[in-house]
Amino acid sequence: MRNVVIIGSGCAGNTAAIYTARANLRPLVVTGHESGGQLALTTLVENFPGFPEGIQGPELVDNMKRQAEHFGAEYMHGNVLDTDFSARPFRVNVEGEWVEARTVIIASGASARWLGLESEQKYKGYGVSACATCDGFFFRDKEVVVIGGGDSAMEEALFLTRFATKVTLIHRREQFRASKIMLDRARKHEKIRFLTNTVVEEVHDVLKKEVTGLKLRNMKTGEVCDYPTSALFLGIGHIPNTAPFAGQLETDVDGYLKTRDYVFTAVPGVFASGDVSDRRYRQAISAAGTGCMAAIEVERYLEEQGR
Repeated sequence: MRNVVIIGSGCAGNTAAIYTARANLRPLVVTGHESGGQLALTTLVENFPGFPEGIQGPELVDNMKRQAEHFGAEYMHGNVLDTDFSARPFRVNVEGEWVEARTVIIASGASARWLGLESEQKYKGYGVSACATCDGFFFRDKEVVVIGGGDSAMEEALFLTRFATKVTLIHRREQFRASKIMLDRARKHEKIRFLTNTVVEEVHDVLKKEVTGLKLRNMKTGEVCDYPTSALFLGIGHIPNTAPFAGQLETDVDGYLKTRDYVFTAVPGVFASGDVSDRRYRQAISAAGTGCMAAIEVERYLEEQGR
């Protein structure tokens, strides 16, 4: 029987592990299919407090993990396949093995939607990004591309105008899902250019090991061309990792866990933190903050239960 099982090992999960371990609760952290979360897929992180020169994403999450282990946290590699929150103790299925827990912190994050190109995956962190807030600064005075047709894409494009000389927004259709106010704002911006009925087929350049351009195809004419750019930003949304909790916890229309007072789910003793319930900020520091909140609430819950 575990006092607390933490599902996820990104900033939220590792912070929750540090706090619950220091409270002598000996947490079990299930790393998940993306060990280290989104930060493990990034390169230089410059906006996390305490690192004047920045720090590599994988190094930051590894430091958090080692800090949690120093206080007694235990890490278990594997994916959570299923959960049962219908009775106490709670049950968590990790790769076929059921683990029982008095409390659970869900910090399973949200995975960025990608185009599915092999070349796209090669350039993650080297010009291909799903977070303009995280990486836009690196492309000051350069031309960049944003993919998408919803509010996320408009927000990314508008944010990038702070740094880039030109932002090209590419969408596969003529119609946009974005709200009228966001679409109008993007269309009126002098730095933003729209390319509709267009898809990306390839990211260049393998030899330089950085993004230098894109191979584009017009969906109507079939015309193919090379389009120079220094970066490719994906603005096609995120997929919250909530499949193991289906039917047990309330979600919004896009699958993000619904919480009240920041981290409380509808099931007493089950808490949510980080990007799995945060569709607005999705930052390392905000994830760490809610990880701390969830850990403190776990400690209070167990005290109330006489544990």
